[in-house]
Amino acid sequence: MANVQYYDVIIKPVVTEKSMEAMADKSYTFLVHPEANKTMIKEAVEKMFDGVKVKKVNTMNLDGKLKRRGRTQGRTAAKKKAIVTLTADSKEIEIFTGL
Repeated sequence: MANVQYYDVIIKPVVTEKSMEAMADKSYTFLVHPEANKTMIKEAVEKMFDGVKVKKVNTMNLDGKLKRRGRTQGRTAAKKKAIVTLTADSKEIEIFTGL
């Protein structure tokens, strides 16, 4: 596995209708590094955001979509998505407030 630091684990937040509705239950969705595991994701979220305690992390691997350009075909890059659920006494993540 590559040497992945905690600031390289989280790539960007996922902003969709489903992820915005899950914020009411303190569940936040992020695109993460493909080689990151659940403990790395938990540590990264707790280090990057002050006062946040992670209850659980669910991950899913997303395969690349099949794309064509004329006769040739290929796939887009694969991604990994993580749904991070916070504890009840945890603070909310500030980047999602006001959306």
